[in-house]
Amino acid sequence: MENRRLPAPADVRPPAPATGKLGILTPGLGAVATTFMAGVESIRRGHSKPIGSLTQMATIRLGKRTDHRSPLIRDFVPLAGLDDIVFGAWDPIPDDAYTAARKAGVLEERDLDRVADFLKRIVPMPAVFDNKYVTRITGTNVKQGKTKRDLAEQLRHDIRDFKTRNKLDRVVIVWCASTEIFIRPGPQHATIEQFEKAMERNDDAIAPSMLYAYAAIMEGVPFCNGAPNLCVDTPALTRLANDRGVPISGKDFKTGQTWMKTVIAPGLKARMLGLAGWYSTNILGNRDGEVLDDPASFKTKEESKLSVLHTILQPELYPELYKDFTHVVRINYYPPRGDNKEGWDNIDIVGWMNYPMQIKINFLCRDSILAAPIVLDLALFSDFAQRAGMKGIQEWLSFYYKSPMAAPGLQPEHDLFIQQTKLKNTLRHLLGEDQITHLGLEYYA
Repeated sequence: MENRRLPAPADVRPPAPATGKLGILTPGLGAVATTFMAGVESIRRGHSKPIGSLTQMATIRLGKRTDHRSPLIRDFVPLAGLDDIVFGAWDPIPDDAYTAARKAGVLEERDLDRVADFLKRIVPMPAVFDNKYVTRITGTNVKQGKTKRDLAEQLRHDIRDFKTRNKLDRVVIVWCASTEIFIRPGPQHATIEQFEKAMERNDDAIAPSMLYAYAAIMEGVPFCNGAPNLCVDTPALTRLANDRGVPISGKDFKTGQTWMKTVIAPGLKARMLGLAGWYSTNILGNRDGEVLDDPASFKTKEESKLSVLHTILQPELYPELYKDFTHVVRINYYPPRGDNKEGWDNIDIVGWMNYPMQIKINFLCRDSILAAPIVLDLALFSDFAQRAGMKGIQEWLSFYYKSPMAAPGLQPEHDLFIQQTKLKNTLRHLLGEDQITHLGLEYYA
């Protein structure tokens, strides 16, 4: 059936076409980044399907149900094609992507061998890295500079050189590196002037991830933060992104246990069932698990994980059901498990006449397998957002994050199903289609 489109809304310019090549740069060339890169190349060679990717496999309903218009998102939205993607990375460890992927242990030999020639050509650029912020990792492939401002300028040069060398039309950066230690926002992050002065005096409040975000924005490159670090989510960098017309989003890829929370918690709230407590524990043996074994890095992750339930359940509106529920999160480093994370959840709920019940979840997931399609979708959607003239915080991409960024004064949305509706309605809006409300008003005409 013909895929008709309405004129674009007056407040939105028609998205520019996705012509030419798109570069995707990842700070970090570990388990997530190499699984992402190997997967895209495997898809391009016809060895696998893009399972888990909305941009590649999901449909989007347009118009009324009776119109029977549900194209694939990639056929409706002008996204970059997989064949037009070029990969690059920074990492403090000098291993090429094939060697890094083998060490990560996510993919089996038969899958890596099919794309080995491709992965061996991806060699990481020296990273901006400081062991002070990620204590469990050391590396030799590290940039040197007198000041953090100098290091940020080196990153900007890398972005320009990567774009020129590969004859790219556009670039997107997706943070796939480790979780940094917990940093509270301070005056150094309040304005771009204070931020730049803090870089020049090598202030400890300016972490490496912030330098990548600053470099990306200054180069007009969309930036997505896949870790819970305080990074692009500061007044200084958010304002800079708005001023320079750059889309930003974050933070912390929503993969395993938190993804399940954003599915289950909305169900409890929808049925008005009470919650007494939610205990979550994980065992994880990859590099991420090793990093999170440091209490300072775990604090950053814990803050990200703990915010989800309170935001969804709104105890301030429903004190009888959700006031003072207990929420505990634990992550334990267990090397034998590798990237195959196991999460246990014990959920104590309360029903009719205050009778207690329990839900127990045992999720044996592959962390990087769940994260890889998120990296792809964020890169493609962020590139699309820039071509559509969108800038600053992209709240419609909250679907992909544990701790979504939101405009100042607004509470972020954590409910997965509301997030999905917002994502698809944003796409409809940008391309001149009616938003779907499911009201069915035609029956009351």
